[in-house]
Amino acid sequence: MSKLEQILLLDPPCDLRFKGPFTDVVTTNLKLKNPSDRRVCFKVKTTAPKRYCVRPNSGIIDVGATVTISVMLQPFDYDPNEKSKHKFMVQSIFAPPNVAEMDAMWKDVKPHDLMDSKLRCVFDLPSENNEVIDVDLSSHATPPVQNSPKAAPVLTAAKTASVSTNASEMRKLTEECKRLQAEMDKLTAENRQLKDDGVRMRRAAQRSDHMTSNQTSSSSSMMQQTTAASLPSLLVVIAAIFIGFFIGKFIL
Repeated sequence: MSKLEQILLLDPPCDLRFKGPFTDVVTTNLKLKNPSDRRVCFKVKTTAPKRYCVRPNSGIIDVGATVTISVMLQPFDYDPNEKSKHKFMVQSIFAPPNVAEMDAMWKDVKPHDLMDSKLRCVFDLPSENNEVIDVDLSSHATPPVQNSPKAAPVLTAAKTASVSTNASEMRKLTEECKRLQAEMDKLTAENRQLKDDGVRMRRAAQRSDHMTSNQTSSSSSMMQQTTAASLPSLLVVIAAIFIGFFIGKFIL
């Protein structure tokens, strides 16, 4: 049995576009319209349930009614490789006459009664948005608006705001550079002071070593002189002892 075509009208029909930056929650809307003469149950699924919050993610759409679904992308670090990885699927079935429990109904639904549509997630950064806008303008051959008298004040205000923002940023950068330069001068002065202190300490140590060396040399010289002075006296005493010994021996 062939699969049923999606009865709901999706807006947008193929892509869910999320415009960055993605440092905060980014929300896009998906509209589901029921053009049939029967009530339709719907359910929204995604391949990345931890990255998105969908409200409502299921429900019943009355005949001719439209439901707006908010798809909220959680903050994350943008990676260009994830542009086409995340997908959404909208499943739908014709509502039974009496719907008591939605979960039980979806659990017991037969595959050939299901209708579904798939949507691809597209992440747009501001620069990418500008490129898309340029392509759309050239493809539709829209006349230029810079000559319009109403557009001139808007462009002038935008330029003024841009110049003001740039001037404020330049002032901030200049103040930051001055602060960094002052810190560098302070560190240079401290480094010079440390070098001077080190030189003085080395000189003081050298003078102390020199004085200690001189004292040691003086003490050694004095000891040598004392030894030299006492040596002849000792020899005289020894000679006198020997002479007395010999004289006493011959006399006796």
